[in-house]
Amino acid sequence: MAIFKQPVVNFENAEIGTVDLLPEIFKIEEINKHLIWEAVRHYLAKRRQGTAKTKDKSEVSGSGRKLWKQKGTGRARIGSIRSIIWRGGGIAHGPNPRSYDYAFPKRARRAAVRHALSVKLAAGQLMVIESWNVASHKTKAMIATLGKLGVKGTALLVGTEISENATRASNNNPKLGTASSTGVNVYDLIKYEQIIFSKDAILALQEVVKP
Repeated sequence: MAIFKQPVVNFENAEIGTVDLLPEIFKIEEINKHLIWEAVRHYLAKRRQGTAKTKDKSEVSGSGRKLWKQKGTGRARIGSIRSIIWRGGGIAHGPNPRSYDYAFPKRARRAAVRHALSVKLAAGQLMVIESWNVASHKTKAMIATLGKLGVKGTALLVGTEISENATRASNNNPKLGTASSTGVNVYDLIKYEQIIFSKDAILALQEVVKP
């Protein structure tokens, strides 16, 4: 398949040029949904803190003495007040700090990004603008700019280097997110309704994930 041209617009939503994109990245016909799911699952597992912790029998407070003699009382034998069957005792087989990360091949991650990008482009949810050099850091100004671009829902702004004004304008809006071209992941591509790349960013990402 030959390289195709994607329109590049300015903040007034006027076409000012095109960018050459690879169809094997942005126009995959047979989408591997399971691969996208696996990439999202790996991303969410990797970012889990894994700090859940309970105390076992050796860690809870309480004396280690035997509470009563082994025989002759008519009561069940007991060795320690810290036993797991007592209220306030240790927890058996409780969680301990751990990493939830697991091996997921780099080639598979890049392939998942390609499939997610193809889904977005096919749905008309991918846009390329000239750059993210906005004049104002005000959230209201950013909302107005995105309104001119036809963006109404959630959006991810992607650039090689997002300008300070664009970052500050987006941080106060829960519907907006920012990412560098090398930091784009499948989770964010699926999470946000609209993906808006700067021209430099989409070319940089294309070089990273091309097969």
